[in-house]
Amino acid sequence: MKKAFKFAMLAAVLAMTLVTLAPQMSSAAPEMTLRFANQVPVDHTATKLMNQIAANVKERTNGRIEIVVYPANQLGDYTLVYEELIRGTIDMAGISIPSQFDPRLELTYINCFVRNFDEAKTVFAADGWLYKKMDELNTRLGVKLLGFQVEGFIGIGSTKPAVEPLNPDVAKGLLVRVPNMDVYKLGAEAMGYRTVTVPWAEVYTALQTGVADGVDGMTPTAAYTMLKDVLKYWYDLNYSVENFNYMMSQKTWDKLSKEDQAIFADECAKVTEMSIELAKQDQEKYLQLMRDAGIEVHTYKPEELTPIFTKVSGTWDKLADKFGKDLIDEFKSVYAPK
Repeated sequence: MKKAFKFAMLAAVLAMTLVTLAPQMSSAAPEMTLRFANQVPVDHTATKLMNQIAANVKERTNGRIEIVVYPANQLGDYTLVYEELIRGTIDMAGISIPSQFDPRLELTYINCFVRNFDEAKTVFAADGWLYKKMDELNTRLGVKLLGFQVEGFIGIGSTKPAVEPLNPDVAKGLLVRVPNMDVYKLGAEAMGYRTVTVPWAEVYTALQTGVADGVDGMTPTAAYTMLKDVLKYWYDLNYSVENFNYMMSQKTWDKLSKEDQAIFADECAKVTEMSIELAKQDQEKYLQLMRDAGIEVHTYKPEELTPIFTKVSGTWDKLADKFGKDLIDEFKSVYAPK
């Protein structure tokens, strides 16, 4: 009996010791810690999905790889972050892709090649033409593409009503702010808007003071969050899709084993598909919030948008000087309306 009692006590002490040590064992320092930067706030969907990637990678690598997420431009704006990816001083990023190193990187922002969320699932998939081409272009600069985050479809927000918004052959009577990219300028002007480039930090003031009558290049989510107090009208034209790119420095990628590379690729592919579903939900949610805030919201059936899509896609050839004729021809062969 005494021996049995001693064995029981020993087992109990051993069990308690293991329980005590378990947290210490699980909190052992990782073999690799990666910095993951973005440009959006802490509570933004992109930040939440990036944190999910970090958690899943840590779990699947048994804690060997830890990812620390730095939201809200903490490591610099997207142009600086991309430069740091090239250098290898930042490991990962979920950002808008800048084009100062290669203008062809604006490829994902070309208007009217994706027309609804169902198409987006195919277009932004890891086995699609767009992913392969963007990976090729990024790789030349020392950056590995891992996936996309679809934010939603953009429209036109304005302080004044647009004239015949569905007829691209009619001047809209609005001067709209566009991002400093040819793809947006050509698209807006093809729809009948006059355009002006205003620094992003000054957009709210520009609308408030009449420097611009409207804004192009924003999803309903972004427009409501940032401009709901100044916008009076929203035209949900769905002519372009806003997206972020998930990327890793090639220098960091090359340090990973094949097995760990596969884990990163898989987790980012999952987030790409998930982001499309979330973007679809957000699109409807924020259109309703706009209505609730007193903004006059105009939505349209797909067939009503056909004249716009036809006119805007007709501008693709004008991008040949910037993108190269061969790339535009290849793009058209994949995405031109059949």
